[in-house]
Amino acid sequence: MAGEQAGIPDNSATTEVPPPERVTPTDLFVGFLQIGLYGFGGLAAISRHIIVEKRKWASEHDYAALFGICQALPGGNVINVATILGDRFCGLTGSIAAVVGLFAAPLVLLVLLATGYDQISDLPDVKVGAAAAAAAASGLVIGTAIKMMRALKFTARALGFVVLAFVCVAIIRFPLVPTLVALLPLSFAVTYWSRSR
Repeated sequence: MAGEQAGIPDNSATTEVPPPERVTPTDLFVGFLQIGLYGFGGLAAISRHIIVEKRKWASEHDYAALFGICQALPGGNVINVATILGDRFCGLTGSIAAVVGLFAAPLVLLVLLATGYDQISDLPDVKVGAAAAAAAASGLVIGTAIKMMRALKFTARALGFVVLAFVCVAIIRFPLVPTLVALLPLSFAVTYWSRSR
């Protein structure tokens, strides 16, 4: 019996799940509607959860790579993700459905909340609550970054650029955009040079 069990392949370690074969514009609209609705304090954490874990539209590695590309593009990261994923599954119609879904719920909620917040923003308890919400949102961003980093295979060069970017933005306090503009071509050049050797 042990020999029979040894011959059975173990698929429990397989973490990469292929995306569904058919994703409709309605699926994209509803999925990104959820991201927009649940994404209080930032969309990065909830977008990864819905795209990778719930909807299985991308593997952990694919999402990390896609999100990295979207960070280098102009515009909001998750808006770029919605545009690219929508196009991947349904072309222009999918991109439009995903982006409209992403904006629909937040737009309605934002108008309602802004109207209410304007009436009570000077209250001390409201100021404390806003500070607490900001701290929770920061924790979500850090947690999502750690989960995404676990899916990537870092080389010494890649870790060097991570540390360099962190030092430039968080410690020296260089502006984010000029730092990205300087480091992205440099990282591409170093990677190309190292692979061509």
